[in-house]
Amino acid sequence: MKKFVALAAVASLASFAVVPAAFAETTQSVRAVTEEAAAPVDLSAGKMLYAANGTRIAPIYRVAADGNPQVILNGRLITVPANSLTDAQGKITTSLSKKDLASAK
Repeated sequence: MKKFVALAAVASLASFAVVPAAFAETTQSVRAVTEEAAAPVDLSAGKMLYAANGTRIAPIYRVAADGNPQVILNGRLITVPANSLTDAQGKITTSLSKKDLASAK
C-alpha cells in the first residue's frame, strides 16, 4: 500500500509539471488569434458595412477623425464603434446588428 501511495504522489507531481506547458501553448495561440483579429481594418468611404450574419447594413458614409466609420441609417448619421469591426474575407463586418445600430443614440 505504501508503494502505491508513493507512486500516486509521483504521478501527481509529474502531471502538475506538464500542465503549465500545455497552458503556455494555449496562451500563445490565443494571443496570436487575438492579435490577428485586432489587425486594423482598411476603412474608406463607399465600402459596404456588413453585419455578423452577412447581411448588408449600409455603405460607409465617412470615417470620423477618431477612426470610427459613420453610416446613414433611417436618415440618421450613425457612428459604428471601430472596436466592433473585423475584416471577414475582404468584407468590413461589425459584431453589431442593423437593429442595434439603428437604435443607438
